[in-house]
Amino acid sequence: MKNYGEELKYQRTIRNKTLEQVEKDTGISNANLSRWERGKVLPNINFCVILADYYGITVDELIGRNK
Repeated sequence: MKNYGEELKYQRTIRNKTLEQVEKDTGISNANLSRWERGKVLPNINFCVILADYYGITVDELIGRNK
């Protein structure tokens, strides 16, 4: 299981999205996205839902929780 930061970055990069593009599309600040990807802080559940919907995956998948 990847840690949540690695998984957040993985989901973004496999879609060839920059932090700036995700910020523009979701309204979540680039600074927050970067801190989450580096594992500095945890995103709250509301942001996880927004990102999971944006990437078309479940929240479990977003945080690296595999079945």
